[in-house]
Amino acid sequence: MPLTPYTRPADGQVRLLTKVARMYHERGVRQADIAAALNISQAKVSRLLKRAESVGIVRTIVTVAPGVYAELEEQLEEKYGLAEAVVVDVDHDADEGELLASLGAGAAAYLEATLSGSDRIGVSSWSQTILAMVDRMRPFTVRGATEVVQLLGGVGAPEAQSHSNRILGELARTLGAEPVYVQAPGVVGDPAIRDSLLQDPSMQEVARHWNDLTMAIMGIGSIEPSDVLATSGNAFAAEERRDLLDQGAVGDICHRIFRADGSLVRGAVDDRIIAITVENLRRIPRRVGIAGGDRKLEAIHGALAGDWVTTLVTDLRSAEALAAR
Repeated sequence: MPLTPYTRPADGQVRLLTKVARMYHERGVRQADIAAALNISQAKVSRLLKRAESVGIVRTIVTVAPGVYAELEEQLEEKYGLAEAVVVDVDHDADEGELLASLGAGAAAYLEATLSGSDRIGVSSWSQTILAMVDRMRPFTVRGATEVVQLLGGVGAPEAQSHSNRILGELARTLGAEPVYVQAPGVVGDPAIRDSLLQDPSMQEVARHWNDLTMAIMGIGSIEPSDVLATSGNAFAAEERRDLLDQGAVGDICHRIFRADGSLVRGAVDDRIIAITVENLRRIPRRVGIAGGDRKLEAIHGALAGDWVTTLVTDLRSAEALAAR
């Protein structure tokens, strides 16, 4: 702040404040050495430095590094009530592969910087974006989490099964955590089969893990499935997708379908899902959604509107569009 008649110290002190501030901030002289050079106590040097800040002789300026969008992240956090937004620098003309790679790298960096070592993490099973994140994570030198649990049935067609297994297995290995698999499909033929599978002792054990999660890492899906999901045997049929669209569906998280306002689409499809319940999902303190691109924009907005995620990792173009709504 500028010096005023009410904050300006005596002229002699201005000189001393300026000298001490320049020695410390510009020349990098340690406080103890400043004290010795000026024949004052180190405690007085510390007080002078604080005084230099309070009267405006020293001002702090944060220079934002290229590729960091702090102001845009803050806009998203305020607009959508997010605990944190992470905006990844992606070229506007990037293709799908480049977008996935950039989102994966950004999400990997975010996790590496924020995991506590005691987290119990749930992860969605069929997300290409989550797999891109896992592929770009470096092994932790100390344990990054205690366990990693599938949030959605991870059993599928043999040609796609490796995708689901890689997400959980490699993430657990990277973090030094115990993997917990859901040995069932994500979608079954009718509610009776779903109910029967949920009563199996192995699924009861998985449900116990779902109750104790501290964090979830999830892709945000559009109604049209990705190539991996389409070949896994866990995608909804074309007729079901048309019916969901008629009900206003825009996206899903762990196969739980939601509308543009974030409300859950209940009914025949939801009754056939083997996944963490919506109630349990919403109780997880930190819920990280990772998605980007024009195809996912409506789904991302619905996830934010419905408080499905507390943290969003997305690309620059999507972030700008979300902030402008």
